[in-house]
Amino acid sequence: MGSAAHDLTAAIAAERTELADLFTGLTPEQWEAPTLCAGWRAREVVAHMSMGFRYPTGRVLWEFAKARGSLDRTTDRLARRDAAHHTDARLAGFLRDHARHPWRPPVGGLAAALGHDVVHGLDVTVALGVDRRVPEDRLRIVLGTVAPRTLRFFGADLHGVRLCAEDLDWSFGTGEPLYGTAQDLLLIAYGRRLPAGRLHGVDCHRFVAA
Repeated sequence: MGSAAHDLTAAIAAERTELADLFTGLTPEQWEAPTLCAGWRAREVVAHMSMGFRYPTGRVLWEFAKARGSLDRTTDRLARRDAAHHTDARLAGFLRDHARHPWRPPVGGLAAALGHDVVHGLDVTVALGVDRRVPEDRLRIVLGTVAPRTLRFFGADLHGVRLCAEDLDWSFGTGEPLYGTAQDLLLIAYGRRLPAGRLHGVDCHRFVAA
């Protein structure tokens, strides 16, 4: 394994372990609370985060066929099923037990795998008001994955908007500046809407949760 891949594997393992510890400390009420993923509680998000570790490719393809070729329906069905069948501790434990699992999305490699963990972790912590800051080295890796195809895949409409981080030297896009922390802007690039008060700029209302 090259040094870059080794570093990414270590970053993924650290992120999963830290999130597992954080999720283990959630209250029962927090596990049932909504997240930035529409229709999913914290339970469904955490269940989804380990789906790639627990389901062999053949089973995922079978579920995909049952969902008539819809990735969204496939992941929703599995997340809801697993959230109902596993305890809070077990859901968190899947991340810890598989901290070094080599799973990666079909596109994007290890950097995209880290992005999957970081973004879904923020889906939970931001919605719950938990003040967790993603370590800068990991955050910069995931910010480096933001590209037009990312926006298209996650349905993020940044037309006429430039994302401008206030805490890092990072920006993306062209147009009216939208200011916020780098990790909040990462969520915008991944198609999320945020609680009020986290962003500012002329068009910030476009990215606030209803």
